[in-house]
Amino acid sequence: MINLDIDLLRTLVAVEQHGTYAAAAEAVLRTQSAVTQQMQRLEQMLGMPLFEQRGRGKTFTRQGEMLARYARQILVINDEAVRAMTGKQLEGTVRIGSPLDVADSLLPTILTHVARSLPSIKMEIRVDRSPFLMDALHAGDIDLTVSTRFDQTLEGMVVRRTPTVWLCSADYVHDPEQPVPLVLADEPSIFRRVALNALEQSRVAWRANYVAPNLVGIKAGLRAGLGITARGVDFLNPEFRVLGETDGLPKLPDMTYFLWTRPGALVPLTRHVYDLLTRSMGLTEPGRRT
Repeated sequence: MINLDIDLLRTLVAVEQHGTYAAAAEAVLRTQSAVTQQMQRLEQMLGMPLFEQRGRGKTFTRQGEMLARYARQILVINDEAVRAMTGKQLEGTVRIGSPLDVADSLLPTILTHVARSLPSIKMEIRVDRSPFLMDALHAGDIDLTVSTRFDQTLEGMVVRRTPTVWLCSADYVHDPEQPVPLVLADEPSIFRRVALNALEQSRVAWRANYVAPNLVGIKAGLRAGLGITARGVDFLNPEFRVLGETDGLPKLPDMTYFLWTRPGALVPLTRHVYDLLTRSMGLTEPGRRT
């Protein structure tokens, strides 16, 4: 059985995060030639290529990508064991974003996992709409975020898939013979797009009866009986009820929630929290979307 060298794996992950041998060398405080030799040793040890030439640079082979995923997990466990044995704990602040609609359901689960494993760190929470959270992540204003948006330039995992339903107030009277009065979020909104696509594909007449910039406004519109809206089931509470196909409304697709971080994140705490959540919550990689 081959025993993988932790130093080699740490350099491999640095190459993955920084994109080039030169940038990885700076991160691990080695020369570029030393990094090259380390990667060659790792390839010789495993008996397979981990990189392939692509233009002037190198990219991971399929085996290289697979090993990098395992390497991140191995390093998390290694570093966690060292801290536990030496009494040294990670410290600092991690900034986590969450959409408004899962702030009461999904976000507490995430915070619990982090707080139990890393009691010494501080967490700053930003609750906002998914597109704004993604902008904040790209800008470096937050370290990780849950979002309904897919972005292949980021590193992410699927947190869960949630049914999307038609919601109205508990005492709302729906008339399937009339155009559907919609309570909508303003753009950009994935739930707005899902609702309109479903209605148009099913040739169900509709009208925008009320538009709001956030979930507070959407809840107000629903409570006032101004119409119906498409949201995840996390939005459901005793004030609202679900409409469906028996009411003349089309079935809606499930909504996927992702956990995203920047692939080149340099802060060890961010990487540790991301890998911790990936392992402890059993998260899966997202499939590529067109």
